[in-house]
Amino acid sequence: MMVSFASVGAQGRSGRSGRSGRIGARLVAPVFMAVAAVAGATAGAAPALAQEGARARDAQAEAFVDPNARRVLGVLNDRRTSVEQRHQAFRVLIGELVDWPRLTHFVLGKYARTATPDQLARFTAAYRTYAEGVYQRRIDDYRANKAVVTGSQVRKPGDVIVVTAFTGAENSQPIDLAWRVLGGGSNWKIVDVQVKGVWLAITQQQDFISTIDNHGGNVDVLINQLVADGAKQQQR
Repeated sequence: MMVSFASVGAQGRSGRSGRSGRIGARLVAPVFMAVAAVAGATAGAAPALAQEGARARDAQAEAFVDPNARRVLGVLNDRRTSVEQRHQAFRVLIGELVDWPRLTHFVLGKYARTATPDQLARFTAAYRTYAEGVYQRRIDDYRANKAVVTGSQVRKPGDVIVVTAFTGAENSQPIDLAWRVLGGGSNWKIVDVQVKGVWLAITQQQDFISTIDNHGGNVDVLINQLVADGAKQQQR
Protein backbone atom coordinates (compact mmCIF):
# COMPACT_ATOMS: atom_id res chain seq x y z
CA MET A 1 0.00 0.00 0.00
CA MET A 2 1.33 3.46 -0.89
CA VAL A 3 1.86 5.79 2.03
CA SER A 4 1.66 9.60 1.80
CA PHE A 5 4.37 11.46 3.68
CA ALA A 6 2.94 14.95 3.21
CA SER A 7 2.16 15.39 6.91
CA VAL A 8 4.83 13.21 8.52
CA GLY A 9 5.08 14.02 12.20
CA ALA A 10 1.93 16.12 12.11
CA GLN A 11 0.38 14.63 15.24
CA GLY A 12 0.07 16.86 18.25
CA ARG A 13 -1.02 19.83 16.15
CA SER A 14 -3.73 22.10 17.49
CA GLY A 15 -7.33 21.77 16.37
CA ARG A 16 -7.04 24.61 13.83
CA SER A 17 -5.37 22.22 11.42
CA GLY A 18 -6.86 18.94 10.28
CA ARG A 19 -4.00 17.91 8.03
CA SER A 20 -2.66 15.21 10.31
CA GLY A 21 -1.60 12.33 8.03
CA ARG A 22 -1.57 8.61 8.49
CA ILE A 23 2.12 8.52 9.23
CA GLY A 24 2.03 11.31 11.78
CA ALA A 25 -1.09 9.94 13.43
CA ARG A 26 0.38 6.53 14.15
CA LEU A 27 3.72 7.73 15.45
CA VAL A 28 3.00 9.19 18.84
CA ALA A 29 6.12 8.21 20.77
CA PRO A 30 8.71 10.96 21.29
CA VAL A 31 11.39 10.17 18.81
CA PHE A 32 15.17 15.40 14.83
CA MET A 33 17.90 12.02 14.83
CA ALA A 34 19.85 9.30 16.66
CA VAL A 35 23.38 10.53 17.07
CA ALA A 36 25.27 7.35 16.45
CA ALA A 37 23.34 6.78 13.25
CA VAL A 38 23.74 10.34 12.15
CA ALA A 39 27.47 10.10 12.78
CA GLY A 40 27.67 7.08 10.52
CA ALA A 41 27.08 4.24 12.99
CA THR A 42 23.87 2.34 13.66
CA ALA A 43 21.57 3.34 16.50
CA GLY A 44 18.03 2.28 17.24
CA ALA A 45 17.12 4.62 20.07
CA ALA A 46 15.92 8.19 19.92
CA PRO A 47 17.93 10.89 21.70
CA ALA A 48 16.61 11.57 25.16
CA LEU A 49 16.73 14.87 26.99
CA ALA A 50 18.41 14.55 30.36
CA GLN A 51 16.94 16.13 33.45
CA GLU A 52 17.89 19.75 33.97
CA GLY A 53 21.34 20.04 35.43
CA ALA A 54 22.20 16.38 34.84
CA ARG A 55 24.75 17.24 32.15
CA ALA A 56 26.80 20.29 31.24
CA ARG A 57 25.47 22.86 28.82
CA ASP A 58 27.36 23.86 25.68
CA ALA A 59 27.58 27.64 25.30
CA GLN A 60 28.93 27.41 21.73
CA ALA A 61 26.08 25.23 20.53
CA GLU A 62 23.58 27.51 22.22
CA ALA A 63 25.26 30.53 20.59
CA PHE A 64 24.69 28.86 17.21
CA VAL A 65 21.03 28.00 17.78
CA ASP A 66 19.96 31.21 19.53
CA PRO A 67 20.34 33.71 16.64
CA ASN A 68 19.43 31.18 13.97
CA ALA A 69 16.15 30.23 15.65
CA ARG A 70 15.30 33.93 15.60
CA ARG A 71 16.35 34.15 11.94
CA VAL A 72 13.97 31.30 11.07
CA LEU A 73 11.07 33.03 12.83
CA GLY A 74 12.00 36.32 11.19
CA VAL A 75 11.72 34.75 7.74
CA LEU A 76 8.43 32.99 8.46
CA ASN A 77 6.87 36.07 10.10
CA ASP A 78 7.90 38.61 7.46
CA ARG A 79 4.48 39.63 6.13
CA ARG A 80 6.08 42.29 3.94
CA THR A 81 6.95 39.48 1.55
CA SER A 82 4.76 37.12 -0.47
CA VAL A 83 4.20 33.50 0.51
CA GLU A 84 6.50 32.35 -2.28
CA GLN A 85 9.21 34.79 -1.19
CA ARG A 86 8.99 33.43 2.37
CA HIS A 87 9.22 29.87 1.06
CA GLN A 88 12.32 30.74 -0.93
CA ALA A 89 13.96 32.63 1.93
CA PHE A 90 13.29 29.70 4.27
CA ARG A 91 14.82 27.23 1.81
CA VAL A 92 17.96 29.37 1.50
CA LEU A 93 18.31 29.70 5.28
CA ILE A 94 17.74 26.01 5.98
CA GLY A 95 20.22 25.17 3.24
CA GLU A 96 22.81 27.12 5.20
CA LEU A 97 21.99 25.64 8.62
CA VAL A 98 21.24 21.94 7.97
CA ASP A 99 23.77 19.19 7.23
CA TRP A 100 21.85 17.90 4.22
CA PRO A 101 24.30 15.17 3.08
CA ARG A 102 24.32 13.59 6.56
CA LEU A 103 20.57 13.96 6.98
CA THR A 104 19.78 12.52 3.55
CA HIS A 105 21.99 9.49 4.16
CA PHE A 106 20.42 8.92 7.58
CA VAL A 107 16.76 8.97 6.59
CA LEU A 108 17.34 6.46 3.78
CA GLY A 109 18.70 4.04 6.37
CA LYS A 110 19.95 0.67 5.15
CA TYR A 111 18.92 1.49 1.60
CA ALA A 112 21.57 4.22 1.40
CA ARG A 113 24.05 1.35 0.99
CA THR A 114 22.19 -0.45 -1.78
CA ALA A 115 20.62 2.35 -3.84
CA THR A 116 22.21 3.05 -7.21
CA PRO A 117 24.01 6.37 -7.82
CA ASP A 118 21.06 7.47 -9.96
CA GLN A 119 18.58 6.61 -7.21
CA LEU A 120 20.67 8.42 -4.60
CA ALA A 121 20.80 11.55 -6.77
CA ARG A 122 17.04 11.51 -7.35
CA PHE A 123 16.29 10.73 -3.71
CA THR A 124 18.53 13.58 -2.53
CA ALA A 125 16.68 16.12 -4.68
CA ALA A 126 13.22 14.78 -3.85
CA TYR A 127 13.89 14.48 -0.11
CA ARG A 128 15.31 17.97 0.25
CA THR A 129 12.28 19.57 -1.40
CA TYR A 130 9.96 17.46 0.72
CA ALA A 131 11.84 18.04 4.01
CA GLU A 132 12.07 21.80 3.52
CA GLY A 133 8.29 21.89 3.28
CA VAL A 134 7.82 19.70 6.35
CA TYR A 135 10.17 21.73 8.53
CA GLN A 136 8.72 25.04 7.41
CA ARG A 137 5.16 23.92 8.08
CA ARG A 138 5.92 22.40 11.48
CA ILE A 139 7.82 25.44 12.76
CA ASP A 140 5.30 27.85 11.26
CA ASP A 141 2.52 25.95 13.05
CA TYR A 142 3.80 27.39 16.34
CA ARG A 143 2.68 30.87 15.21
CA ALA A 144 5.53 32.13 17.41
CA ASN A 145 7.21 35.51 17.29
CA LYS A 146 9.96 34.92 19.83
CA ALA A 147 12.48 32.14 20.43
CA VAL A 148 14.72 31.94 23.51
CA VAL A 149 17.32 29.27 24.31
CA THR A 150 16.46 27.71 27.66
CA GLY A 151 19.16 25.06 27.93
CA SER A 152 21.23 22.38 26.26
CA GLN A 153 22.44 18.83 26.83
CA VAL A 154 25.88 17.64 25.77
CA ARG A 155 25.57 14.01 24.76
CA LYS A 156 29.24 13.91 23.84
CA PRO A 157 31.70 16.56 22.64
CA GLY A 158 30.36 18.09 19.43
CA ASP A 159 26.94 16.47 19.83
CA VAL A 160 24.40 18.69 21.57
CA ILE A 161 20.65 19.08 21.98
CA VAL A 162 19.68 22.74 22.38
CA VAL A 163 16.20 23.57 23.66
CA THR A 164 14.38 26.76 22.69
CA ALA A 165 11.10 28.14 24.03
CA PHE A 166 8.79 29.54 21.36
CA THR A 167 6.22 32.12 22.37
CA GLY A 168 3.65 34.10 20.42
CA ALA A 169 0.18 35.57 20.35
CA GLU A 170 -1.45 32.16 19.82
CA ASN A 171 0.59 30.39 22.52
CA SER A 172 -0.62 30.96 26.06
CA GLN A 173 2.44 29.07 27.33
CA PRO A 174 5.96 28.72 25.86
CA ILE A 175 6.37 25.68 23.60
CA ASP A 176 9.69 23.84 23.52
CA LEU A 177 11.45 23.02 20.27
CA ALA A 178 14.75 21.09 20.46
CA TRP A 179 17.56 21.26 17.90
CA ARG A 180 20.10 18.45 17.47
CA VAL A 181 23.39 20.02 16.36
CA LEU A 182 26.79 18.55 15.55
CA GLY A 183 30.08 20.41 15.27
CA GLY A 184 32.26 22.63 17.41
CA GLY A 185 33.46 26.17 17.90
CA SER A 186 31.67 28.37 15.40
CA ASN A 187 31.03 25.47 12.99
CA TRP A 188 27.73 23.75 13.76
CA LYS A 189 25.03 22.12 11.65
CA ILE A 190 21.49 21.03 12.46
CA VAL A 191 20.81 17.32 11.99
CA ASP A 192 17.36 17.00 13.53
CA VAL A 193 14.58 18.93 15.24
CA GLN A 194 12.15 17.77 17.88
CA VAL A 195 8.68 19.25 17.42
CA LYS A 196 6.06 18.54 20.07
CA GLY A 197 7.91 15.45 21.27
CA VAL A 198 8.66 14.05 17.80
CA TRP A 199 12.16 13.86 16.30
CA LEU A 200 11.35 14.46 12.65
CA ALA A 201 14.29 12.70 10.97
CA ILE A 202 13.88 9.55 13.06
CA THR A 203 10.18 9.46 12.19
CA GLN A 204 11.01 9.92 8.53
CA GLN A 205 13.62 7.16 8.54
CA GLN A 206 11.20 4.70 10.12
CA ASP A 207 8.49 5.41 7.57
CA PHE A 208 10.79 5.56 4.57
CA ILE A 209 12.33 2.18 5.34
CA SER A 210 8.91 0.69 5.99
CA THR A 211 7.62 1.94 2.64
CA ILE A 212 10.59 0.53 0.74
CA ASP A 213 10.37 -2.77 2.63
CA ASN A 214 6.69 -3.05 1.76
CA HIS A 215 7.54 -2.68 -1.92
CA GLY A 216 10.19 -5.34 -2.10
CA GLY A 217 13.15 -2.99 -1.58
CA ASN A 218 12.20 -0.72 -4.49
CA VAL A 219 13.64 2.70 -3.63
CA ASP A 220 11.94 4.25 -6.66
CA VAL A 221 8.55 3.85 -4.96
CA LEU A 222 9.69 6.11 -2.12
CA ILE A 223 11.31 8.61 -4.50
CA ASN A 224 8.13 8.91 -6.57
CA GLN A 225 6.05 9.43 -3.43
CA LEU A 226 8.37 12.15 -2.14
CA VAL A 227 8.29 13.91 -5.51
CA ALA A 228 4.49 13.90 -5.43
CA ASP A 229 4.30 15.07 -1.81
CA GLY A 230 6.90 17.76 -2.41
CA ALA A 231 4.92 19.09 -5.38
CA LYS A 232 1.75 19.24 -3.27
CA GLN A 233 3.53 21.17 -0.53
CA GLN A 234 4.85 23.74 -2.97
CA GLN A 235 1.30 24.39 -4.16
CA ARG A 236 0.10 25.33 -0.67
